[in-house]
Amino acid sequence: QVQLVESGGGLVQPGGSLRLSCAASGSIFSINAMGWYRQAPGRQRELVAAITSGGSTNYADSVKGRFTISRDNAKNTVYLQMNSLKPGDTAVYYCNADVRIALLSPVRYWGQGTQVTVSS
Repeated sequence: QVQLVESGGGLVQPGGSLRLSCAASGSIFSINAMGWYRQAPGRQRELVAAITSGGSTNYADSVKGRFTISRDNAKNTVYLQMNSLKPGDTAVYYCNADVRIALLSPVRYWGQGTQVTVSS
């Protein structure tokens, strides 16, 4: 069993910053890619950023230059630093992790989501 627990969401004014964290725990042998998605009301869930175990990153065009994804492999934790936030960034943010348990194939797990609201 694997759990992903997110923290760091909240209400922030336009132009402000937030840092999201997501810690994985449980029967983890290794973690491949980790990432963040978001879902705004009435819209599909979309990729925000992803990072491989080696540190390669990928970002949605809408957040490039404003958001930074990073990870601490020793802590099985992924972070999302969000700067210059805009009202359009308002959404529920979900983390995920491709977790390998023992020598089995990786399985994608999801966090419960954390609300980010950008408003004055």
